Amino acid sequence: MSVRHGLLALLRRGPRYGYQLRAEFEASTATTWPLNIGQVYTTLSRLERDGLVSRDEQGDRDEQGRVRYAITPDGRDELDRWFARPVSRADRPRDELVIKLAMAVTTPGVDVAAVIRAQRSATMRGLQELTRALRTLDVSTEAAQRLVVDSTIFHAEAEQRWLDHCEAVLARPSEENP
Repeated sequence: MSVRHGLLALLRRGPRYGYQLRAEFEASTATTWPLNIGQVYTTLSRLERDGLVSRDEQGDRDEQGRVRYAITPDGRDELDRWFARPVSRADRPRDELVIKLAMAVTTPGVDVAAVIRAQRSATMRGLQELTRALRTLDVSTEAAQRLVVDSTIFHAEAEQRWLDHCEAVLARPSEENP
C-alpha cells in the first residue's frame, strides 16, 4: 500500500491538515488500512523534503498550531505517473500465510492440517464480517469503500480456494509431492 501516493491523491483535492488526511484516507479505504497519525506526518515530511508537497500558502500554522499541506506541481506529476503505472506483483509485500504454511510443511512436529483449519476458520469469519460491512457503507464515499471491501472479499475467497488446494496437495502420497 502506498501511503505516500494516497496522501498525494487526497491533497490533489485541496490543502489538508494531517488529521484530515488520516480521516479521509481511512474513510476512502473503508478503514481497512488504518493509519497512525505519526505515519501521516512522517510521510508528509518526506513528501515535503522531496518537493511533492508544501506547506499551504496561508502560513506555516493556524491558530491551533496545525499545518496545512498542499500538493506541488511535481507532486501532481508524481501522482499521475503512479496512477499510470501498473502495480507489479513484486511490489507487494510478502504473504505471511504462504510463508507460514511453507515453514509448517518443513518443520517437524507441526500439524499442518490444524494450521490450515485454523486459517480457514479465521478467513471464513473475516468473510462474514466483510459481508456485513458491505451493508453499512456510507453512501457519500460508497464507490471507494465498496471497491476496497470487494477486493478484500475476493482475496479472502481466493485464500479459501488456495487452502483447499494446500489440503489436496498435502493429502497426496509423499512420492507425488515434489
